[in-house]
Amino acid sequence: MSIKVDFNCDMGESFGMYKLGYDEEIIKYITSANIACGFHAGDPMWMSKTVNMAEEYNVGIGAQPSYPDLMGFGRRDLAVTPSEAINDLTYQIGALIAFTKKKKLQHVKPHGAMYNKAVADEQLARAICQAVFNVDPDMIIVALAGSKWIGIAQEMGLLVAREAFADRAVRSDGTLVPRSEPGSVIHDVNMVVERSVKMITQNRVIAITGEELTIHADSICLHGDTPGALEMAKAVKSGLENAGVEIKTMTDVVSR
Repeated sequence: MSIKVDFNCDMGESFGMYKLGYDEEIIKYITSANIACGFHAGDPMWMSKTVNMAEEYNVGIGAQPSYPDLMGFGRRDLAVTPSEAINDLTYQIGALIAFTKKKKLQHVKPHGAMYNKAVADEQLARAICQAVFNVDPDMIIVALAGSKWIGIAQEMGLLVAREAFADRAVRSDGTLVPRSEPGSVIHDVNMVVERSVKMITQNRVIAITGEELTIHADSICLHGDTPGALEMAKAVKSGLENAGVEIKTMTDVVSR
């Protein structure tokens, strides 16, 4: 039985006249796009452009909602109530749906600080899952592999894509190393490819402290704003395929 994995990337993070990332090129190598919805990056023009691009390349479209934090690119933790989180996500998800031809999204993957906090904060995780369920219970929610968040989503009846990161280091507990710490983002292309292949084919990853951890992932993420992201996207896709891995959209990998 062949191994299948989705390959996702954060996209649509430009704003107004300011261009960020290499979306037009990276879109050719991925199977799912997490599109910014205006709260941490992106705007209506970029949302429309990115959705159109994803539809052109048959890439699965997902919302990447965030805390309302344009100044901090959504990477600062904000104190929000469950109701605020639900309403903020509903607003962003609904806005992106409106730009799609089918008026439907494949998935939702929260961005930055919201994503990281939901890994350990059950109340926030439940609020995120509730927002997804309220808008469309058929959408897949993307959550960090190995986190309690996955069980919460499954208990609520949602499909979950367990996510690993090609270009981000992990701590001994499997969580992401904060970007404020040295070595949190991996820039060496060969290392990114090697660890990506190992995570998907062997279900193993080396923590920044040296321990070898078990990991089970349905989707692997590459950040589009990482320097050298285009080269990495090409190399990761090639490396996985050479290792016998089929790269499929999230809906092909995750099913009820």
